[in-house]
Amino acid sequence: MNDQLSKIDHLAIVVENIEESVEYYSTKFNCEVKHKDATWAMLKFDNINLALVTKDEHPNHFAIVDRSIVKEKNIQYHRDGIGYIYETDPNGNFIELLDQES
Repeated sequence: MNDQLSKIDHLAIVVENIEESVEYYSTKFNCEVKHKDATWAMLKFDNINLALVTKDEHPNHFAIVDRSIVKEKNIQYHRDGIGYIYETDPNGNFIELLDQES
């Protein structure tokens, strides 16, 4: 077992309008826009990333970096090449495991 603490890479929230939400968060909170398209955006804050997603693309979730998932047969890849697997906790909350930081 690795003694190093796990790292939360990002939180993801479902929004109705990516463009409007990016404008709101980047203006009000002075964060960096790392990526933006019609279906999702990634915003960089000082201590964490915030993903803005549309409901048809991804569920509300938080993402943890877990490099061991590269060995998994069911790993999928985002358009940026980052590997991921979704799972749920005992309460039904979605957790996205990433093979690298986003």
